[in-house]
Amino acid sequence: MSIRLGDTAPNFKSNTSVGEIDFYEYLGDSWGVLFSHPADYTPVCTTELGRTAALKDEFEKRNVKVLAISVDSAESHKGWIKDINETQNTSVEFPIIADPDKTVANLYDMIHPNASETLTVRSLFVISPDKKVKLIITDPASTGRNFNEVLRVIDSLQLTANYSVATPADWKDGEDVIVVNSIKTEDIPVKFPKGHKVIKPYLRTTPQPNK
Repeated sequence: MSIRLGDTAPNFKSNTSVGEIDFYEYLGDSWGVLFSHPADYTPVCTTELGRTAALKDEFEKRNVKVLAISVDSAESHKGWIKDINETQNTSVEFPIIADPDKTVANLYDMIHPNASETLTVRSLFVISPDKKVKLIITDPASTGRNFNEVLRVIDSLQLTANYSVATPADWKDGEDVIVVNSIKTEDIPVKFPKGHKVIKPYLRTTPQPNK
């Protein structure tokens, strides 16, 4: 099946490096990041999992739970985690899903025949507390993910969910945001008391509401 933005993220039960989990139960009321790796003991992915572990506090303060997935076994994952911790000077505590039969990979359309008939592509999904898919990024095997961008998008998604704003190109946390078009200009002062600018009737900005 093909997963698209706005779809309900499929639930699954799976063995992981920390034991059996039910995906929905693991997420609870949190946001989620689910990201795939072609196989254990791959160099780029080793750095990515280490970077994710190092960002533990950043994910936690955003109420985000992280899960990785690889087609190898849970025992293989445990050995790989030792290497990750050693080489990346960190401690991987989040689950790495074992998916040798590719059940989860197929649920999330992680196998692209043009890339490989058997291995997952490197896809990342951000999932909201209502279990909707909010972001999909697929990177080539040779390019490590930009986790600062993942955090930036999560910040933007959470602002949109809570304050009816969007974020402009290259936006960073703390900068002005865009008032969504569903809000009339005359209603902006009540909803956004910090002030606003009308650049064009369709382009209205306001200071970030939660800063």
